[in-house]
Amino acid sequence: MYSPMSGSSTPPAPESRLTAAPGHVVRGMAMGVAEVVPGVSGGTVALVVGVYERLIDGAGHVVSALRLAVTRQGAAARAELGRAHWSTILPVVAGMLVAVLLAARFIEPLIEEHPVGARAVFFGLVLFSIVVPARMVGRWARRDVAAALLAALAAFLLTGLPPSGDVEPQLVVVALAAAVAICALVLPGVSGSFLLLTLGLYQPTLAAVNDRELAYLGAFALGAALGLGLFVKALQAALRRHHALTLSVMTGLMAGSLRALWPWQDQDRGLLAPDSGALPMLALAVGAGLAVTAALALQTRVERRAAAQS
Repeated sequence: MYSPMSGSSTPPAPESRLTAAPGHVVRGMAMGVAEVVPGVSGGTVALVVGVYERLIDGAGHVVSALRLAVTRQGAAARAELGRAHWSTILPVVAGMLVAVLLAARFIEPLIEEHPVGARAVFFGLVLFSIVVPARMVGRWARRDVAAALLAALAAFLLTGLPPSGDVEPQLVVVALAAAVAICALVLPGVSGSFLLLTLGLYQPTLAAVNDRELAYLGAFALGAALGLGLFVKALQAALRRHHALTLSVMTGLMAGSLRALWPWQDQDRGLLAPDSGALPMLALAVGAGLAVTAALALQTRVERRAAAQS
């Protein structure tokens, strides 16, 4: 079985019938909704619905084809593209795009009208999903704990920096953020929208999707493509060579970045004590966390069933 975690190069088995395309659209829609909601990883959903291996393997072939095309090896590039599992990739991507457009339209007004409640939901989602990279570390060594603590401290300090004001983000910043966020599709448990939220670009990105801001979306797409070509391969290599250490850093980053999602904050991102409406916010956070827990339990069940059948 192919897995970027294990470093195996054996591709996933071919699909048995082309009629899987409608199902892949639905799977892509589930991944798209997950990518819009901070704390929910599209990679985790891909694992649950059974398309993670084919998507990662296909992405690897596309990246290799682009590299070969740049070096003017056209025949080899076309051969790589032919191995990219397009019968899976195209319907999944189509489903993701539809879901992102619909979910962004629904979520943006909720964030604007109910910021405390929205942060409470996101806080619960991220808090309960930290178990995914932490569990993937396996047996924690001292260096893993130290790396996680340093990463958590760095994330806590960075997310506490006061905002610079209501200034439109520069397009180069948008591209860089997209390049980082796209890595969340490779590593289950890390949410791309959560990374955008941490960088302060989550709401501007939702607004750009809803308002069809082509310059912003173009910069985001360019950054995502560059990230897929540059960072994804590096991340896969890091997971192969330093699996536990890489996941420890991811765990620490997620834990430290919870500061950005604390429901009660002032305009300068200073943390405030819970107010009189704390109980409903706590219920929202716990409910969101339990939903993540249920999704993770389903993922574990699917993985065990697949392992038993292989």
